[in-house]
Amino acid sequence: MQLVWFRQDLRIVDHRALTQACQRARERGEAVAGLFIISREQWRHHHMAAVRERFLLERVNELGAELARLGIPLHLIEVPWFEEIPAALASWAQERGVSELHALSAIEIDERRRDEAVAAALPIPCHFIPGCCVFAPGEILTGKGEPFQVFTPFSRAWLGQLASRGFSLLPPPRPVAAPLSWQPLSLPERSEHAQRVLAHWPVAEGEAEGRLCGFVEEGLLAYGQWRDFPAQDGTSSLSAYLAAGVLSPNQCLAAIQASLGTLPMEKEAPGFAWLNELIWREFYRHLLYLAPRLSRNQPFQLHTRALAWSHDEEHFLAWCEGRTGYPIVDAAMRCLRQTGWMHNRLRMIVASFLTKDLHISWRRGEDYFMSQLIDGDLAANNGGWQWAAGTGADAAPYFRVFNPTTQGQRFDPEGAFIRRWVPELAALPATRLHQPGPVGAYPAPIVDHGAARLRAIAMFKALG
Repeated sequence: MQLVWFRQDLRIVDHRALTQACQRARERGEAVAGLFIISREQWRHHHMAAVRERFLLERVNELGAELARLGIPLHLIEVPWFEEIPAALASWAQERGVSELHALSAIEIDERRRDEAVAAALPIPCHFIPGCCVFAPGEILTGKGEPFQVFTPFSRAWLGQLASRGFSLLPPPRPVAAPLSWQPLSLPERSEHAQRVLAHWPVAEGEAEGRLCGFVEEGLLAYGQWRDFPAQDGTSSLSAYLAAGVLSPNQCLAAIQASLGTLPMEKEAPGFAWLNELIWREFYRHLLYLAPRLSRNQPFQLHTRALAWSHDEEHFLAWCEGRTGYPIVDAAMRCLRQTGWMHNRLRMIVASFLTKDLHISWRRGEDYFMSQLIDGDLAANNGGWQWAAGTGADAAPYFRVFNPTTQGQRFDPEGAFIRRWVPELAALPATRLHQPGPVGAYPAPIVDHGAARLRAIAMFKALG
């Protein structure tokens, strides 16, 4: 039996491991089976949001039905910790006569160590195949054969590879046997929070593909104009699907090409703004693989380990709960707690505020985001937080500190987003909304931005 181990790649389209397993099964006259391992303790150790766990498990149930139509059973087993998987999987595979294991390779350090241990424990060929990026980590390097540490030259090299090599999109495999019945994993009733969040994220693969097609047809060309305004429906709303591997980056490229007739390869080309965001995603994934310390809670710029971060718990809790006295920050944080998602511009604003205004370590913000986000992804989350904090690759210069008041005025000028999430301020005119001071139950700012900015700059200057 050929076994496909699904992880953060919960799809049947453009799945190289699944395609390879089906080909090998036909060559050898064997069956194909899928496997998903539930590791709740490890997930919680990695701060996985409860709503993301629920999204993954509901998606696994859909995947099981999709595979069953291809004649492929999906098996589900629970192993609490990654370190227990090699022995459990070796025993499981031996009992079922597995001849080869196929999976898309991981980029995170704990997952890579798990896979290495599995390959050592199983007395069968284990194929770990790149598939989380358009170009595998290690394929985009500088002229000296080193990883890029700055985005712009990485982007140029990535686009050069795309121009010369193109990309390949694998169709779903043909059925390997007669359709099967599928008994989904029994899940408890959704919590009120999960019900509210997951209503916006249907888990069927066709739903994700439909959302992708709808975005490229209706929102791609306007993305560059509206992407920074949280009150507008200007983003793709695909992040949870990309993080769980329901969609692949190749599918995104194919959708752009199908819509425009070509891929935008230059900054001024229509549609390039969104392609550029996909390249940022690739950049952070390549970095996470090539600089394993990023998976170990270490800054990319090692000298910034000496930063004297604050441990003010009252400030941290006020930030988490949206009680800072800065309306755009508070609206963003309340939105996160309610919806499990946050607009990208807002992620930058609140990350800058935590690190540069409250002087609290990016590590705490990174962990908190992972505990809340339905689209929690280590590479993107870590990359974004370290960019904002000034500790990462191609980070914002330490002296660039977002002003939360002017950010609100610029990107939510009429206050539509703020009024939705901070109802205490709904009656205020736009001229007062971004600098309200204490208004009824709404607090005064917990820090003075001007003074906090100077202190943040001094923290970095003290590094020498």
